[in-house]
Amino acid sequence: MLAKLQKHIAHDFPFLEQKKLFLAVSGGLDSMVLVHLFQQLDFEIAILHCNFQLRGLESFGDQNFIQSYAQENNIPIFITQFDTTAFAKDYKLSTQVAARELRYSWFYEQLEAKNFDYLLTAHHADDTIETFLINLTRGTGLEGLTGIPKQNDKVIRPLLCFTREEIEHYAKENKIEWREDSSNASDKYLRNKIRHHLIPILKELNPNFMDSFQNTQNYLQDAQMLVEDASIMVYQQVAKQEEEAIFFDLNQLKKLPNYKSYLYQWLNEFGFTAWDDIYDLVDSQSGKQVFSAEFRLLKDRDFLILSPLHTIDEETEYIIDSLQNQINIPLNLSFSKVTDISIGSNTTIFVDEDALQFPLVLRHWKEGDSFQPFGMNGKSKKVSKLFKDEKLSLIDKENVWLLCSGTEIVWIIGMRQDDRFRITNTTKKLLKIQLE
Repeated sequence: MLAKLQKHIAHDFPFLEQKKLFLAVSGGLDSMVLVHLFQQLDFEIAILHCNFQLRGLESFGDQNFIQSYAQENNIPIFITQFDTTAFAKDYKLSTQVAARELRYSWFYEQLEAKNFDYLLTAHHADDTIETFLINLTRGTGLEGLTGIPKQNDKVIRPLLCFTREEIEHYAKENKIEWREDSSNASDKYLRNKIRHHLIPILKELNPNFMDSFQNTQNYLQDAQMLVEDASIMVYQQVAKQEEEAIFFDLNQLKKLPNYKSYLYQWLNEFGFTAWDDIYDLVDSQSGKQVFSAEFRLLKDRDFLILSPLHTIDEETEYIIDSLQNQINIPLNLSFSKVTDISIGSNTTIFVDEDALQFPLVLRHWKEGDSFQPFGMNGKSKKVSKLFKDEKLSLIDKENVWLLCSGTEIVWIIGMRQDDRFRITNTTKKLLKIQLE
C-alpha cells in the first residue's frame, strides 16, 4: 500500500514535494492509516484534530488518544473543540453540515496561521461510492455523480484510490491502533444505511463492483469535463459582464436546443435552487425575478440579468453643504466654482448656484418623483417615465441617484439635468458638478 501511495503521489500530486502538510486525524481507522503512511514518507507533517463534543466522554477519549499518539511519535499536533450542537441550532443546520462548516473553516485558518501548504484528509474509495449513492437518492446533476474530488483548493485526498478493505488490511498488518466511532454503527444517518445495507448487496451482485464503479466514475468525470468545456464556449457567445452584473442574451440562448442545461451549469454556483422558476423566466414578462441567498436573476426584455443581491434602502440620504467640493460616497461627485461653461454631458452639469438651496440632498429615486427637462417649457415629467423611455432595467433604476435642492430635483445623475437650475443670462455664480 505504501508503494502504491508513493506512485499515486508522484503521478497526481507531484507538487506536494517539499511542502508542509497538515493531516486531518479523527482517530478512526482511515485517518490513523493516513498518519502511519505519511510518517514513512519524506514530508513535514503535523496533525489537526477537531473535538466536536457530540459523543460525550467518547469525544474526549478520541482527543486524548490522538494527543498521546502525536507525543509518542514526535508529531506536532493542534486541537480545537467546538460546541457543534449550539452552532447547528444557531444557524439552523444539520449536525453533520454544522460539523463540516466548523471543521473546514478551522482547517483553513490553521493553514494560514501556521504557514502550512496543504491539508490531507483520509477519504477513500468507499466514501466516494457512498457519496454517489447519497446524491443519487436525493436527485442530482452530473456533477453530483462524479464522486469526491481528489483535490479542492488546498485540500488533498490521497487515499481515494484505496478501498476500506485495503485500508483495514494495512492497519491490521502493521498493528495500527484506532478508535471506533460508536455513531458509525447506527443506521440513524443515511450514509450508514448505505454503508451497512446497500453496498454489501452491490458487492454481492458483482464481486468486482469496486473496479466497475471506479471505471464508471472515470467516465462520468470525463463527461463532466466535456460539459464544462462546452459550457465555457457557449457562455462566451451568450453572456456579457458589465461591472457586477452578467447579461444573458435570450435571443442567442433560445437558439440552443438544450438551453436549460446551460443555464443550470452557469447559475448553479450562485446558490439557486428554484430551477423551474428560472427556466420560466426565459418566456416571462419583464420585471420577473428569482432569488438565491446572495444573488438575483432578473428578466429584462431580451436579457436575463444576474447580479449580487444588494439591500436598497430608499430612505438613505446624503447631505452636501455649500463648503464641500467633493464627496466619495455613494458616488464620486466634485463641485467647483467656474467663470464659464463648456459643453455639458451625462457626467457633467453647470447650474446657477444662487438657484440652489443648501444643503443639497443625494438620494435614491422614489415613485412619484418628477422633474422639468430641458425643452418642456416648464412642464414636469415623471422620473419613472424617463426610465421607461430609456428602457432601464430594474437593476439600473435601483442604481440611479438624484441630486436635490429642497424638494426639487437638480440632476438625475448621469442622465438628465433639471431646467429650473440651468445657466441663464442673469446667472452670476456658475457651479460645475461632475460625476467622476
